[in-house]
Amino acid sequence: MPRSNRVDIGGEIYHVINRANARMQIFNTANDYALFEKVLAEAQTRTGVRIYSYCIMPNHWHMIVSPKDDGDLSKFVGWLTMTHTQRWHVAHKTIGSGHLYQGRYKSFLVQSNEYFLQLCRYVERNPVRAKLVTRAERWQWSSLWRREVGSIEQNKLLTPWVLDVPKDYLDWVNEKESEEALSIVRYSVNKGKPFGAETWTDRMIDTFKLTATLRAAGRPKKGS
Repeated sequence: MPRSNRVDIGGEIYHVINRANARMQIFNTANDYALFEKVLAEAQTRTGVRIYSYCIMPNHWHMIVSPKDDGDLSKFVGWLTMTHTQRWHVAHKTIGSGHLYQGRYKSFLVQSNEYFLQLCRYVERNPVRAKLVTRAERWQWSSLWRREVGSIEQNKLLTPWVLDVPKDYLDWVNEKESEEALSIVRYSVNKGKPFGAETWTDRMIDTFKLTATLRAAGRPKKGS
């Protein structure tokens, strides 16, 4: 199956994912997580990319971001991963031992409506789904923790959402998702397909000349 074209247009919203090489665990200690967050803040300062939500997991991370200008997304992720790799190897005294991340990072477009909220929930609920914590806001290495208990300085990393945060969001993010809701998000992740309503998704595929197989793939079947 051919790769979908990578979209890197300013003003759009993207879900970005990158995993460690061979899915090895690269975040083992609080220092490992803090190192990544420091590099993340520097990457944002360098590129001006807006960060709405993020979550760092033991062997991968998710972000929902919006670059200001065309080409900024690849600059942001490229500098972030390269600099984090260099500093990680220095910290672990493994300089010259190879790649930290797997190949190409994944990114796909997100519609700025209820689909945006669903995806923020999916990203910030990851630690609960992985049984790392019992409440999502207790996972320190995420945007949810920063919004709930972070300092004013820590919250400067985050951009206000394109929609108001629902009043019941904290309860909602801690409720277990249905298998159907999970399958829809995971389908977009696996296929690299824009995440939104079907008419919007088709328009994005046409506008940005994405691989035609994305349209042919349709929606996941229930229970998939």
